[in-house]
Amino acid sequence: MFYATNEHHGLRHNPFNALIVPRPIGWISSQDAAGRVNLAPYSFFNGVAYHPPQVMFSATGPHSQGGDKDSLANIRETGEFVVNLATWELREQMNLTAAPAPRGTDEFEVAGLTKAPARLVAPPRVAESPVHLECKLVEQVELLTDETGDRNIVTFGHVVGIHIDERIIKDGVIDIHAMNPISRLGGKDYARVTEVFAMTRPSWPVEG
Repeated sequence: MFYATNEHHGLRHNPFNALIVPRPIGWISSQDAAGRVNLAPYSFFNGVAYHPPQVMFSATGPHSQGGDKDSLANIRETGEFVVNLATWELREQMNLTAAPAPRGTDEFEVAGLTKAPARLVAPPRVAESPVHLECKLVEQVELLTDETGDRNIVTFGHVVGIHIDERIIKDGVIDIHAMNPISRLGGKDYARVTEVFAMTRPSWPVEG
């Protein structure tokens, strides 16, 4: 099939986010200048640079109460956030923090999660998560939108500190099975890594 994206695709659900898969989950903790904490998952998330290390997440669609989503407003106000790894063991807690809670709600409390202090930024980490990326805001970029009232805003962050639980490090490398991350698919679907394979990048010229 083919469809132009400014026309209806004819399927039961929009296939776009079911085709760009699997997507890592940016489980973002932030806080405003008054210290009120927010925790929310974003499925448009990824690393975008090595040196210095940088990440991005995108907040899309209608924004709450006529303003920016809490994560965006907090990060714009303070310039800091933490990315917490969403794992199989924390899937239910992560899902709870996706609820459209009223502004000012502490999702750590809603999900029964423990706050752990960060080293280089003010927002807390999810203590139960095995990986945390402490980030400083680089910039927020507003993207094209074709829906009235919707906004598509990408936040870029400079990763200034990384926490890794020693239990997921084996022989000097990250053990993906011990880390046990989950990822986002389409609709209500998620995935976890159950099989890993390796390939060596070829040199040039490529041998036939």
